[in-house]
Amino acid sequence: MEIVYVYTKIRNEFGRQCNFSDRPAELHVDIIPDPKLSEYFINRNPCDVAVQCSKVLSEHEANTVRFQTENRGINHVEGGWPKDVNPMELEHTIRYRKKVEKDENYINTIMQLGGLMEHCIKQNNAINIYQEYFDEEDDIMDTVQEALSAKTTNVFRDPNRIKRTVSHLSWHPDGARKLAIAYCCLEFQRGSPEMSLDSYIWDLEHPSKPDMALKPFTPLVCLEYNPKDPHILAGGCYNGQIGYWDTRKGSQAVEMPAIEHCHRDPVYKVIWLQSKTGTDCFSTSTDGQVLWWDIRKMSEPVERLILDTSKKEDLDNALGGISLEFETTMPTKFMVGTEAGLIILGNRKAKTPSEKIMGIFSGHHGPVYALQRNPFFPKNFLSIGDWTARVWSEDIKDASILCTKYHLSNLTDGCWSTMKASVFFTTKMDGTLDVWDLSFKHNDPTLSIKVCDNPLYSIRMQDNGQYIVCGSHDGSATLLELSAGLYTLDKYEKSLAVAMYDRETKREKILESRHREMRLKERAKTEGKDEEQQPREGVAASQQEIEQVEEDFFETIKAEKTRLMKRKKKQDVRCPKAEIWGSRAGGWDQEVGGALEGRGRRATEGEGYEMFLQLRLFE
Repeated sequence: MEIVYVYTKIRNEFGRQCNFSDRPAELHVDIIPDPKLSEYFINRNPCDVAVQCSKVLSEHEANTVRFQTENRGINHVEGGWPKDVNPMELEHTIRYRKKVEKDENYINTIMQLGGLMEHCIKQNNAINIYQEYFDEEDDIMDTVQEALSAKTTNVFRDPNRIKRTVSHLSWHPDGARKLAIAYCCLEFQRGSPEMSLDSYIWDLEHPSKPDMALKPFTPLVCLEYNPKDPHILAGGCYNGQIGYWDTRKGSQAVEMPAIEHCHRDPVYKVIWLQSKTGTDCFSTSTDGQVLWWDIRKMSEPVERLILDTSKKEDLDNALGGISLEFETTMPTKFMVGTEAGLIILGNRKAKTPSEKIMGIFSGHHGPVYALQRNPFFPKNFLSIGDWTARVWSEDIKDASILCTKYHLSNLTDGCWSTMKASVFFTTKMDGTLDVWDLSFKHNDPTLSIKVCDNPLYSIRMQDNGQYIVCGSHDGSATLLELSAGLYTLDKYEKSLAVAMYDRETKREKILESRHREMRLKERAKTEGKDEEQQPREGVAASQQEIEQVEEDFFETIKAEKTRLMKRKKKQDVRCPKAEIWGSRAGGWDQEVGGALEGRGRRATEGEGYEMFLQLRLFE
């Protein structure tokens, strides 16, 4: 039963209606200060006054119930998917959605939730008329005017007595809180028996001591985090084996296949593939093979490719692999950098091994130490080798679209910036880190930093682009913090980078077509000559060749004569050949004179002597 009582009041009891209007200020009271009151003023310093609404008591106490606290954790999965559905895989989510949509209660549930969702959406779309929308900077910031710089934040040093080279670096995929470093002596047969075999995982917040040690049977040349499971790492060993580690299970390798099923040379690169299970990876070595693995069954490789450019699958003619590249947006393509300076573009989904080699890029004079696709434009990729860094386009295989100058020191590694489309980094043997901004200039680096006095062999950039780490020959890994201008995206940088890469690609295509036309014209000109002109030119060419041979012959005789005269004076021994020359019976007429008369003239005595020496000296 509901009781309602209505209170009523007459309108004239409310009083007069208030009418507000603007009017000037009025002075109602003016109190003149009294100087006598200053005698009662007491200066207090400091002056603290406590204000409280409750009464001030001389003594009081309160007894409350103790609040019990408890720490609990929750593992939130995106969208509240069931355990058997992986939200990272598109096929799983689509299949589950179709299954739910076929349920009878699906429409009724959606209709019930529709009103609630509509109310929440309207609240999110409500406009605050007092909010300032344009007082903050745009998402894409303008060009930073400060000078470009990089400062050393930390140095991770090899804790062992005998220092080793930092051969590979890998950032932790979850926020880059940790750094995995592979240590190995890359100089053949220079390793000491007392040298440690361990590689380490470092925590950025505790750089004085490694967070964890990985203990392989032979030194690790490369070490890579699994992007889907940050507890798992794959590593390639110096003896050709490959294995994987789980940080939750200790420092020893979880599984490592037998050496007869692995590479024959050091494994220089291991990369994880984009797969449903997240357990697939592939590796390359200087033995000329690319092997695909599944860590769930590592007894033998899943697939094998021999890097034979003749496509005959001959391991003796295979090119040794130094670097690998795989882009998740191109799941069927991969690239291999070889010792011979060639870059092999491969297709894993090809049916036959010969079809897996799609193309070959040639441009370096030595091993290709690094390969990486541009994270913003995957068709363009960076290669590091000999004394240069080159930027390529998949559309052109004959030449690179951009190339740095030839440095005095060899380049050892390089990588693209994860935040700026036209910036990449290179390391050199003189311990220098170069920063290249192609939108600014091509001939010289934008910033050159002397990291250390030892050669730098590896480099890796953090995903946010603010930090970069360089590994050196003495086992130290230097963490550098870049200035904002090197990792902040400019307003028009992407559009300028697209225009630049397209322009350079078109230029190379035009040059390539021009060279092709010139070769065709020369070939047509050579094949289209008249038959009468060809013998005439052939006779003239043969006459020139005869004269050139004759001139070279007499030059050789003259040089030999000078040498013999010097030797005769030095040894003071009579030359037996000269005695033979003195005898007219054994003179040069019979052997040499006829040859010169055949040319339409008689030989002089000096010419005959020279030709006689040429014929007799080496009997």
